[in-house]
Amino acid sequence: MGARKFRNASRNRTEGIYIVATTRSAHTVWEGNLLEGSGTVTFDSSGIGEQAVSWPSRAEQANGKTSPEELIAAAHSSCFSMAFSNGLDKAGTPPTRLVTSADVTFQPGTGITGIHLTVEGTVPGMDEAAFLAAAEDAKVNCPVSQALKATPITLTAKLA
Repeated sequence: MGARKFRNASRNRTEGIYIVATTRSAHTVWEGNLLEGSGTVTFDSSGIGEQAVSWPSRAEQANGKTSPEELIAAAHSSCFSMAFSNGLDKAGTPPTRLVTSADVTFQPGTGITGIHLTVEGTVPGMDEAAFLAAAEDAKVNCPVSQALKATPITLTAKLA
């Protein structure tokens, strides 16, 4: 059986597999004005459900609802973790565990003013300086960081 060819695919040289470009989708239904209205974000691609969203959940207390900034934080922390894990593995020091959080700051009237990533990792055979350098590389090069590069992104990294 030969290798399958995919349109818009790139070949991973080390694994000999094809990686296909993907599109993920979500949609939001909003009712009412900004300050008094509310909406529901639905995760179409994964089918993981719906989340309520409102201006107060964005600019004040979450009260069980999400916000665009929380959704960005989820995307960024997971993307960074994947990129960091891949970089560590390619360097011959695969992580045992990475715990990443992302804090996205929103200032009403200004917008998103910054993102801070915090990661703590267990990586056998790696020293602190190499861990910090690899974390910085992942911060700069993960696809979500690339998409958000107009926003200041900072990093705190700690080897456990």
